[in-house]
Amino acid sequence: LFGASLSLMIRMQLGHPGAVFLKSDWFYNVVVTTHALMMIFFAVMPILIGAFGNWLIPLLVGGKDMIYPRMNNLSYWLSPNALYLLMLSFSTDKGVGAGWTIYPPLSVYPYHSGPSMDVLIVSLHLAGLSSLVGAINFASTNKNMPVLEMKGERAELYVLSISVTAVLLIISIPVLGGGITMILFDRNFNTTFFDPAGGGDPVLFQHLFWF
Repeated sequence: LFGASLSLMIRMQLGHPGAVFLKSDWFYNVVVTTHALMMIFFAVMPILIGAFGNWLIPLLVGGKDMIYPRMNNLSYWLSPNALYLLMLSFSTDKGVGAGWTIYPPLSVYPYHSGPSMDVLIVSLHLAGLSSLVGAINFASTNKNMPVLEMKGERAELYVLSISVTAVLLIISIPVLGGGITMILFDRNFNTTFFDPAGGGDPVLFQHLFWF
């Protein structure tokens, strides 16, 4: 609902030329950024991977539950906390207006000098950890739990697709985590991973992010 209301605000702003529904260009950027992150990390991923995976995998491998139920619980509870931090970043200082890809130099000083970007980065860390823990659980369940008639090439196509997705998440989420940690360090600890003045390269973040 929060993401959909942000989408509605964008539509109202773009509904006619010279619209002044959102009072500043900066706030428009904040709304667009938060909308995209909300829909990707807190609508699409938890529903398509988390919810459907948890519902269908036990049915399709002949099990009562996932192989690590407590790990599953951890994955679930990290998500609302990450969501809370994302909403907090929206209302902290001036908000995050760097676009959902949070490219440097837009995401570092002087463009985002307040704490909102740091809050967002912690939120993405928690969301990534939630995905990572869930993916490990899915992959382990699909590898170890199926009854004999549902193993290997006899598995449902959905189970195979979730297994592939889980492996891709396990490979890629730590890279995203590393990239946003480097932004955090550039912002707070005087590193220059993405600052050409210190031998860094802003395009490096694009490589890490899109991997």
